Amino acid sequence: MPSEAVLIDTMNYYPDRDGRLAELDAGGPTSSALVQRHLADSRVVKAFNSIDFRRLFLSARPSGAPDRSALPLAGDDAAAKARVAELLDVLGYDAVDIGTLADSWRSEPGTPVHVQPYLAAQPEGLSQEEAQRWFFETPGVPVPADRVRELTDAAVRRPAGEVRGTLARD
Repeated sequence: MPSEAVLIDTMNYYPDRDGRLAELDAGGPTSSALVQRHLADSRVVKAFNSIDFRRLFLSARPSGAPDRSALPLAGDDAAAKARVAELLDVLGYDAVDIGTLADSWRSEPGTPVHVQPYLAAQPEGLSQEEAQRWFFETPGVPVPADRVRELTDAAVRRPAGEVRGTLARD
């Protein structure tokens, strides 16, 4: 029987960074399902992986704010997902339940909801230094729950090993 421990999986698999994992490269279980398998006594919920760290800080808004963003979450345990949704709310985000850990790929790199919707369009022709300054100084774009649902519903799964980072500078 799983413990009361809820583990929030904020990670994304990047083969160039993490090394190749054959199961993920072949389109088998999701990275979060592998985490759950490895930590069988925990209740794993995938969250916070679809927004970059800077927008996570800059885009938080109080509940009911018209420019409040939502973040996707996925997990196999309804009570664990509810606890993570409460944390998201406290931190300034609405939660969109996108399903089980088997569905968590819908918010990973290479999908429509991953990072890009939360970023303003980067101006053309910036030097590396200017692009870095732009990244740190530019506020996020609000992505409401209905848009997160639309983007995750539109996702098409590809083997994780074929996906590169989705930031414009990649």
